[in-house]
Amino acid sequence: MIASLFGEITEISSAGLVVRVGGVGLLVSVPAPLRARVKAGETISLHTYLVVREDALSLYGFDTAEEREFFVLLLGVNGVGPRTALATLSVLTPDAIRRAVVSEQADLFAKVPGVGKKTGQKILLQLQGKIQDTEVTGLPAVITNLDTEVLDALTGLGYSVVEAQTAIQAIPHDAPQDVEARLRLALQYFR
Repeated sequence: MIASLFGEITEISSAGLVVRVGGVGLLVSVPAPLRARVKAGETISLHTYLVVREDALSLYGFDTAEEREFFVLLLGVNGVGPRTALATLSVLTPDAIRRAVVSEQADLFAKVPGVGKKTGQKILLQLQGKIQDTEVTGLPAVITNLDTEVLDALTGLGYSVVEAQTAIQAIPHDAPQDVEARLRLALQYFR
C-alpha cells in the first residue's frame, strides 16, 4: 500500500496531478479544490490510497489523512466507486459529510455530480453507523430546512456546496426566518 508521497508536481490535468517521486512520475487523482489550488513546479505532500482493479492500479491523493479516511468510508458504500467518492470529496468537505450524515440530509449528497437521490440515501444509511454524533461536536449548527432553500439558491447561482454552506453558517443567529432575507445575508458573505 502506498500511504503517502512527497514530490514535485510536473503536470496538472483533468485526470489529476503527475507527481515526480524519485525520478518516476505518478498520476494521482485528487479532489478538484486541491487540483485548482496547486501549480506545476510546486512540491506537494499527499496522503494516498491505492485502488487495485483487475485492469488498473489507480492512486488517489488527499491533503489530509481525514479526507483519505472519508474516501475509504465512501468506497465501502455499495454502488460508490473511486470516481464517485472523489467527486463527493470535491464537492463536500469531511465536516459537511459529517453534518449531512448526523442531520440525515441525503439531498446534500445528491448535489454531487453522478450521485442521485437513491445513491445519496445509500451513502447516508451506510455511513450512519460509521460516523458518530460525538465527531461533530464543536461544528456549527446543522442546516435547517429553510437554509436548504438558501443552499439551493446559492448553488443555482454557481457557488459550490462547500462555499454555500460556509456562507449559510455565517448568517447571524438572529437573522429573519425568511428565505429572501437569509439569501441576501448569505450573498454578503461573498463580498
